[in-house]
Amino acid sequence: MRIATLNLWARHGSWPERRDVLIAGLRALSPDLVAFQESVVTDDYDQAIDLLGPGYHVVHQSDGEADGTRASIASRLPLAATRQLRQVVTPRVNPAEFSGWAGLAEVLAPEPLLFVNHKPSHRLGHERERELQAVRTAELIEEVLGDRRMHVVVAGDFDAPPESASVRFWSGLQSLEGVSVAYRDVWQWAHPDDPGHTFTPVNPLVRGGNWPLETGRRIDYLFVRCHGNGPTLRLVNCRQIFDRPVHGVWASDHFGLVADLEPLPPSPSTA
Repeated sequence: MRIATLNLWARHGSWPERRDVLIAGLRALSPDLVAFQESVVTDDYDQAIDLLGPGYHVVHQSDGEADGTRASIASRLPLAATRQLRQVVTPRVNPAEFSGWAGLAEVLAPEPLLFVNHKPSHRLGHERERELQAVRTAELIEEVLGDRRMHVVVAGDFDAPPESASVRFWSGLQSLEGVSVAYRDVWQWAHPDDPGHTFTPVNPLVRGGNWPLETGRRIDYLFVRCHGNGPTLRLVNCRQIFDRPVHGVWASDHFGLVADLEPLPPSPSTA
């Protein structure tokens, strides 16, 4: 299964040119599951469907910003059930902003899979909020799973680098609020010696926008839930997407990620 995550940067910048690059790139990529952040949905426009084309089941965050900016999940496979969680966890979280949200979709794949788009608070000083939001999303995942054995992939723009407490929590490196989980960071799994910055001044849209002093961070992630002795899916490959311009056009101010994942073969004792 091919799984991708990408912050679309709404329709900012040179949108007609960016749109062409995104359509060509996403349709060539042909992902099975996609987590979009800063996607736009209005009464007469659906950015996820526009870019991906037909053949996807799409779930959108129910409460976007005034211009329609929100987060979305798209799946080639049918969805059995979906859940949303709005996370205004402290008074500092602005409910008019789309961040502070998680969406969960049960995918009707040959092996059941729960796909999660996690979009916590984006402001630099909000690591406390991101910690609380990570815990609430992780707890909702466990509530949805119950006693069922399902693969879980968590994707999104986490707005925090790997050394932050919220990301360390997902990675199983520390507990928060008396809760601990274990997920495999797919980029680090595939490229342990590559910092893999996804929000970087290499991309001129970053410093040319609201982040003129940005030095570069990895803030976009794919995670696979661990069960027993490790992740329940095997990594085939993982790479960045939209990490270079096409004829001088950068697709977004973020680089995205795509991974090909597959179920583990049955062990000799269960074959």
